[in-house]
Amino acid sequence: MAEISAEVAAIPCLSTNAGPRDAENWVTRVKEEYLALIQYIKQNKERDNDWFKLESNKEGTKWWGKCWYLYEHQRYEFRVEFDIPVAYPQAAIEITLPELEGKTAKMYRGGRICLTDHFKPLWQRNIPKFGIAHAMALGLAPWLAVEIPDLVQKKLISVE
Repeated sequence: MAEISAEVAAIPCLSTNAGPRDAENWVTRVKEEYLALIQYIKQNKERDNDWFKLESNKEGTKWWGKCWYLYEHQRYEFRVEFDIPVAYPQAAIEITLPELEGKTAKMYRGGRICLTDHFKPLWQRNIPKFGIAHAMALGLAPWLAVEIPDLVQKKLISVE
């Protein structure tokens, strides 16, 4: 757990409390999001723990890419996508893995991963400091670590 805490502590905190409706301030927030993501990806690569790629539309309101998880020497790769809610950052993003929809109980309709019990309360305590990089590190990464081995063992997913 200390390693995860150090990893998360190294992700820059954001300061602009703005969402997509905040025209000018949203541009500042998106720049902060990108800087935090760049730092997080850089530190992951330095630790040989590169596990996702993201890009966004020019407004920074729609994001997509790939994430992957290594389990038993196999790489399981999935599309990842999310929209920034209009109430962001007061409302956390809902990360979606469309290919896994219906394969686990820890997922909502549309392939949105369940972050309600563990991540969303943490997000609420850290508004506006947390952003996309934090959601990846504290939301998607632990979800993958729990769910992918279980899905593999149940033979619900396999390497193609």
